[in-house]
This record gives sequence, structure tokens and C-alpha cells, in this order.
Amino acid sequence: MASDTNLNADEQRLAELGYKQELNRTWSGFSNFAISFSIISILAGCFTTFAVGWNNGGPMAIFWGWPLVSVFILVIGFCMSELVSAFPTSGGIYWWASKLGGAKAGFYTGWLNLIGLLAICASVAYGCATFLDLTLDTWSTSWASHYSLTRVFLLFLGVLVLAALANIFSSHLLAVINNVSVWWHVAGATAVVLILLLVPDHHSSFHTIATTKVNNTGFFGGHTGGAGFFLYVLPLAAILTQYTITGYDASAHLSEETKDAADGAAKGIWRSIFYSAIGGWILLICFLLAVQNVDGVTTKGGAVDAIFGQALTTNWHALVLAISAAGQFFCTVACMTSCTRMLFAFSRDGAVPGHRYWRTLNANRVPVYSVLLTVVIALILTAPALIKVDIGGAPVPVAFFAVVSIGVVGLYLAFAIPIYLRWRAGDNFKPGNWTIGSKYKWMAPIAVAEIVITSIIALLPTSIGGVPWKDGFAMKYVNYTIIVVPVALLVLWIWWHVSVKNWFTGPKTTIDMTPEQAAAD
Repeated sequence: MASDTNLNADEQRLAELGYKQELNRTWSGFSNFAISFSIISILAGCFTTFAVGWNNGGPMAIFWGWPLVSVFILVIGFCMSELVSAFPTSGGIYWWASKLGGAKAGFYTGWLNLIGLLAICASVAYGCATFLDLTLDTWSTSWASHYSLTRVFLLFLGVLVLAALANIFSSHLLAVINNVSVWWHVAGATAVVLILLLVPDHHSSFHTIATTKVNNTGFFGGHTGGAGFFLYVLPLAAILTQYTITGYDASAHLSEETKDAADGAAKGIWRSIFYSAIGGWILLICFLLAVQNVDGVTTKGGAVDAIFGQALTTNWHALVLAISAAGQFFCTVACMTSCTRMLFAFSRDGAVPGHRYWRTLNANRVPVYSVLLTVVIALILTAPALIKVDIGGAPVPVAFFAVVSIGVVGLYLAFAIPIYLRWRAGDNFKPGNWTIGSKYKWMAPIAVAEIVITSIIALLPTSIGGVPWKDGFAMKYVNYTIIVVPVALLVLWIWWHVSVKNWFTGPKTTIDMTPEQAAAD
């Protein structure tokens, strides 16, 4: 291959890492930033998981918790930006772990990352379907006479199919969609902020939203004071931020399709986190300022739609929901892109059963079977959402929040492994164009500690009905993250020791040239 073509800088670096250029490298640095910004999607996470913050601490937890957790996530992002600059491959997190810690580290990292991406894709698509249903129900009295889990699930299927078609059609179309998505999120979030500030006749004070506490979990008698509230209930609110600001590893997974990836992908990660953190906090504050009746929101399960119903007229209410639903669709498309690129890269190295299918590219150089598999798994993972669950008299999507938690645990544990390995490598690590320098010495351990703590939080029961030794326990209330993640890790552990360790050697090269040849070409 070295004699057949002249490689540009991106292709040379990819060849040094062992891969030939298979995917279309048509994405700009802005497009790379755009997909991570779209996946973070403050129009998705801030809307769909608002109830997590409200039920587990209330306005106070959201007002103070968002910026606090965001700072830690930005530290994680800086560590990952340095890694993608050094290793700009579609395998991303998995490749980094393999390079720094060997095949076993890469195997576990890859699977955690893949599980997390599949769960995130499923959760965002389901959230989009929910808000689409709410939009239509608010705008049209003839849409439905009552809330239907079956109807929302069918909409969920439709959202997945449309996102799959967008992904299969072409890589160039995806770049265009994600560029549009950035401006939709900026303009849409701005519009929502202005509506919530200008339309309601009454607003809460900053003092009120900074001090009002809510415990809608059933734990500790619903009290909002004492050790139980501050050490158990309040930390659960961190999942609102941790879930919303995630998926930025997409910048790494799309690095083989990005021009000047060593710089563009690195900036795509930390910039998407930074701007989303600021925009998300402003948006959430406006939600809280628009609250007319705290108890009214609480009795409706902490859903953000309850705030809009209190504060806005029908048309303004429906417009806000529509803006969010469209943003969530853009987010679904971007999530599916990131997930399928990870599946493609992991399959390229033979780590996924049926890998020959998942690494196959169609005429548009898109991993089409990976897209279809993502749709099927998303449907299976979210199927428990068809089971009706009422908490406090209001329908609460416990299954949706469980899928959210699975995504958080899977992705962030996958992030932690290469960050830890980079910290362990110390000054032996060779950085790329973008680096945090000696700051890794304190950033990396802080990042890993934050991930471990929030992953434990994500495994905890979110409702007293999900605690086995409590009265009223039922499986439909269970945060099944505590089942899915440990079982998945156990299966991976058995599979590794029984079979995988005998044949899996980590990333495989797809190019028949040495790094020296690639660099000299």
C-alpha cells in the first residue's frame, strides 16, 4: 500500500496505529465537536432525566449539583482529550486501554463502552418518543385520551427506524445532520429559556430554588433532612448531570472520519462538555424559576412537563416540548452513529460474536449491520418499559431510568480504565498534539475517583419499592442496573478465562506496512 498512494498526515498516523483508511474522512473539527455536543444534548438529558434530580433532592439538588458534577466531568474530558490526541482511532477508549494495559484491559473496556453506548442510544430514543407523545397530546386533543406505554413504545420503534435510515444513508449526511443539530440545540435551548423567562406570570426566586428540598423516593419517610437524605437520597441526583453530559467519546469514535483528528477530536471532547455544562445549567435554572407549585411537580413524579403545564399556555407548552423532541431525535441519530462506529471498530478486531457482519461496510462505507443490531438491542433493553409503574399515583418510567443508569455505568467505567492506565504510565506516555502536560498527575486520579463514586450511586435503588426487604417490593420498581451490569461483567469474566484469552490479542492491524514505512511515505 505504501507504494500505491501518498498518505496525508491523518492517514499516516492511522497507518502508524495499524489501520488503513476505510471510513470516509470527510468530517471537519466542527463536525466532530458537533456530534459529541449533539449526544450530550441538553435538550435531551435535562428534559428526560430532570425527574431524577427533582425526586432526589429537588431544586436545591439540581441548582447546586449540576455545576459541581460538571466540573468533575470536565476533568474526565480533559484526560480523554489527551488520549484521543495520542491515539485517534475509531476504537477510541478500547484502543487506548489495549495500548496502555494489554489485551485484557482492552477487552473489558471495549465491552463496557459498547454496553454503555447501546444503553445510551436506547434511552435517548425512548426519551424522544416520550416527548413526541407529550407534544402531540398537548397540541391536539384528538391525539390520545390517556397515556399509553404501548403507544410510546411504538413511537420509540419509529424513532429508532428513522435514526437507522439516517445512519445507513451516508456519512456525509450524518455530518450535515450533526452540524444542523448544534445550531438547533443552541437556538432551541435559547428559545426555551426566553419562553420560560418571559411567558409565565410568576417566577420563583433564586433563594427558593437554591434552598428548596424534595424527597420523592419513599426513603427515610420522605424527610429532607438527616444523614439518610444527605448521604443516600441527595447523591442520586448526580445521575441527572452524569447522564446528560456523557457520550462525548463520540469524538474519539469518529476520529477516523475527522480531518486533523489529533487536534480536532481532542478539542471536540472537552469543548462539547464545557459548552453543554454552561448551557445545561442555564436551562435547568429556567425550569426551576418557572415552577408555580412545588407539590404539584412532586405529585407528578418530578416530570419537567409538569412545570410547563403549570407555567405556560397550551401553545407555548407544546412548542417547548416540540423543540425538545426534535433535539432528542438529533441526539438519537448521533448516539447511533457513535455506537455503530464503536461496534465496527471492536468487531474489526474480532472481539464481538458475529464480527464479520458488524464490520461489513455498505456502498456508502457505513457499517450497516452494526446499525441494525443497535436497533434490535435497544428494543430488547428497553422492553421492560412496557410494564406500568406508578409511584405516588403518577406513572414513572423506572425502566427508562434503569437504562439511563446502565449507560452511565458502562460508559464511565470504560472511560476510567484508560485514564487510570495513562496515569500509571506516567512520563512514559507519549502525548499527541493536544496534551494536559503534568496536570495528569492530579487530574487522572480525580477523574477515576469520581467515576467510581457515581457508578456505585447508579447501582442503588431509586425507589423504596425496589428494595427487596421493604414492604411493597416488586420487580417492576427495581433499578435493574444492579442486575444487568454485574451479570454482564460475570459473563465477560467467564468468557475471557474459558475462551477469549486463548485467541484475543487486542487491536489487529489492517495495513501491511510498518510504522516506519508509514511515517516515511
